[in-house]
Amino acid sequence: LSSPLQTSGYKGSYDSTKTEEREVRSCVRYKCGLLNTIQDVLRQRPGWIEVKDDGEWDFNWCDVGWLRENFDHSYMEEHVRINHFRNHYELTRKNLMVKNLKRYRKNLERDIGRMEASKCDFFPCTFALPSEYHLFVEEFKRSPGSTWIMKPVAKSQGKGIFLFRKLKDIMDWKKVLWFYLIKELVDGTRSEEQKDAAQVENYVAQRYIENPYLINGRKFDLRVYVLVTSYVPLRAWLYRDGFARFSTTRFSLSTIDDKYMHLTNVAVQKTAPDYDPEKGCKWQMQQLRRYLTAKHGRETVETLFKEMDNIFVRSLQSVQKVIINDKHCFELYGYDILLDQNLKPWLIEVNASPSHTPSSQEDYEMKCRLLEDTLNVVDMEGRLSGKEKRVGGYDLMWNDGPVYREDVNLETFGSSCFTANTHLGCVNDREKQLRRLLKPFPYQKRM
Repeated sequence: LSSPLQTSGYKGSYDSTKTEEREVRSCVRYKCGLLNTIQDVLRQRPGWIEVKDDGEWDFNWCDVGWLRENFDHSYMEEHVRINHFRNHYELTRKNLMVKNLKRYRKNLERDIGRMEASKCDFFPCTFALPSEYHLFVEEFKRSPGSTWIMKPVAKSQGKGIFLFRKLKDIMDWKKVLWFYLIKELVDGTRSEEQKDAAQVENYVAQRYIENPYLINGRKFDLRVYVLVTSYVPLRAWLYRDGFARFSTTRFSLSTIDDKYMHLTNVAVQKTAPDYDPEKGCKWQMQQLRRYLTAKHGRETVETLFKEMDNIFVRSLQSVQKVIINDKHCFELYGYDILLDQNLKPWLIEVNASPSHTPSSQEDYEMKCRLLEDTLNVVDMEGRLSGKEKRVGGYDLMWNDGPVYREDVNLETFGSSCFTANTHLGCVNDREKQLRRLLKPFPYQKRM
């Protein structure tokens, strides 16, 4: 499934710490397993040619199912790239994300101290069920009347999620689970049916954030895009664009059964009776940042966005030692962040396959920009030097250490006044920047 061509590709791995000899490729053969915006972007890329079925490819934008079935059996030449790391699920499965974050926080407290560990207090109290059921019950009884949310560990788009305040509300779920576990113990083996049932019935129970920040009385969360091109060393890029997803129903804790009030997933909201596809339920990140700045002031909002930067970096560091690093792999993560009334950001989950299906023309254009710039960073054509801090709408956030803006005042060198090289929700003048940065495509140069 990979290319046998030794003459096309990079001479060495993609590393900014050394100058590399790169070959400029005029033709990139790609395979794509999805039929949404990414397919449009790939087809419009100059010099990129789609291959079908078992054709040899240089670049593969696959779904996680294809990766699971084929990755271990594929030999890849030096230059080949694929859009997932082998065990991406360490960060993107809800139970594993929390497990890794808890371990990372515990190690920080042991090695550095409680103050450093407190910088990881950005995810709600969470328990993996059934394995931590008894721990969950103990915590549940400590705060009677509080609201909890149950989520299947491996589902997306709001499927299978429900809120509860009483233990009896999850008893039906528990009975089904115990039935399969007991049957497995009695039989001594696990049938395919039992495996499927166990997979479906693995949940996380998470303390529900009861005081979300509201705009016009409505709850929302943020979708932020982070691109990782290496875990060893960790190299991560933050995209300037993103969006806020709003619920269509005004928020209230008087009812916990209204999914249109409590779940902001677009897949859920677009089924609401009063959903207007023309208006949609999104704000662009720039609009949200302007709104918050006007209401709370620039300094408060800059602190908020710094705290979000901390979430992105710490979460990636929490899985850095368990992710199987591979120079052929990159990952575009979709982070879901919720703000509370105190403007504290909470990490809700991380998606390995963030939806690229547009909900409006504006959304389509934003996702096209995002995907085009993802291809620009991955740089199959060999047009970058490897030392860039910015490529289009992406800003290099971490490169085996924090990255700072180039306009930093040298007089503050040695102090703590450096400014992180992140611009989430700021102006995305990507086309102007790309014209200055990138060499012409090979075929354009020949013309």
